Amino acid sequence: MRRMIAGLVAVTAMTLTGATVFAKTETIKGQLVDEECFRKEKKVEADSSCATACAKDGKPVAVLTADGKLYQVRGPLAENKNAKLVPHMNHTVQITGEVTDFAGALSIASDTVHMIK
Repeated sequence: MRRMIAGLVAVTAMTLTGATVFAKTETIKGQLVDEECFRKEKKVEADSSCATACAKDGKPVAVLTADGKLYQVRGPLAENKNAKLVPHMNHTVQITGEVTDFAGALSIASDTVHMIK
């Protein structure tokens, strides 16, 4: 009974806030960027030093796709202050993982990143 009530509360909360969550496995290809700077400037920095420094500080990293979508990288790839992502900042990468759309905010959770030449 408690599980049923908890489930109803969660569904009701999502309905009231208008938030929807969809998760599916996808492969995303794009450029790794500092999410905060990209959202402010609406462009990718020519020099990767700032994005690399922000990633090392643990700030959110995102994949910017060719069609302009921004996917925040979450999960094991973002652990330890983005340790697995730092070497790839501003490079084109491919990530396969669980893509989530929460009220229009896209994210991908994965444990591996592949650099595209």
